[in-house]
Amino acid sequence: MSSCSDLEGHDRGGLSSEQTIESQEHGSEWAASSSARMEVVEVGEATTKVDPLLDRKTLILSRDAILHVKPSSREACLVVLYPAGPLLGKRIRLEKDSYVIGRHPDADIHIPAESVSRRHARLVRRQSMWSIEDLNSTNGTYVNRVRLRPAVAEALRDGELIYCGEYHLKFLAGHNVEAAYHDLLYESSTLDGLTGTHNRRYFQDFLEREVAAAARHGRPLSLIMMDIDHFKKVNDSMGHPVGDLVLREVSDRIRERIRREDLFARYGGEEFVIVLRETGADGAKAFAESVRKLIESLTIQTEHGPVHITASFGVATSTGTHSLTPSALIELADKRLYRAKNRGRNRVVGNE
Repeated sequence: MSSCSDLEGHDRGGLSSEQTIESQEHGSEWAASSSARMEVVEVGEATTKVDPLLDRKTLILSRDAILHVKPSSREACLVVLYPAGPLLGKRIRLEKDSYVIGRHPDADIHIPAESVSRRHARLVRRQSMWSIEDLNSTNGTYVNRVRLRPAVAEALRDGELIYCGEYHLKFLAGHNVEAAYHDLLYESSTLDGLTGTHNRRYFQDFLEREVAAAARHGRPLSLIMMDIDHFKKVNDSMGHPVGDLVLREVSDRIRERIRREDLFARYGGEEFVIVLRETGADGAKAFAESVRKLIESLTIQTEHGPVHITASFGVATSTGTHSLTPSALIELADKRLYRAKNRGRNRVVGNE
């Protein structure tokens, strides 16, 4: 990847040759103003006008005085958010006016993945504005999950997500890209790049804290483990991009049901977990059943036609009188999930 220097420029905000700023003699509010009868007194680089009728002063600063600041740095970059691997978190500085993204070794931004076409997409900068166009790729180029029409440029805004095959890239642009990049790295360490849910590492830390707090206060804590049924068939028959779409759609719908104090996370593959604070076995099982019905009712539209899926659930609860360790809680929920699979899938298994 090439390295780039900062792009610099001014934001003049349409200033005229003079910018007038007015204040009350004893006030702190400032506003643009003009006065027909004023006495003008030169004060260094600025000018003061005294209005004898209004008994107030107007300070006039020249354009040079206002714009005598160091130009702000403007830059842009892409950050790899998904999948996990050596490129995860990689920052690609955008320095030239045009970049081709593709699998071919000569591509400006080389992504060595079969789901990415040899010449997949092109990034173009015109007058500091960036756009992207699909180069008739096999799996398409998406911006914020909307597929681009081939050879039609789409303007990019700061923070938008670009999908090329299985790779997810975040576009950053503006005056403070460095800070945004480091914030994104922190998010990447706690969030799953594909679904935007919390990741397994964050879940394990969260569960450790919540189990300790529940035991200390004698309150129940429940864990739901969920697995999408026959997900491998979706990947094998329709391809991984469709499988990724299914995971994102399911995650988005479940996330809407999660309370602020609870946690929804991707545990791995097509498996997810939900931690419910102060929720007993019956409440957790009822919640899992509501999520099961939600997933069963989904119709996910894909390029290969609609997809209908189901999921299986295992529910375990640590009570105030009988507390489980985090590992024991996970093991129990996993066993019950396995039992749900063996009983025909698309069901919830909890305390029996």
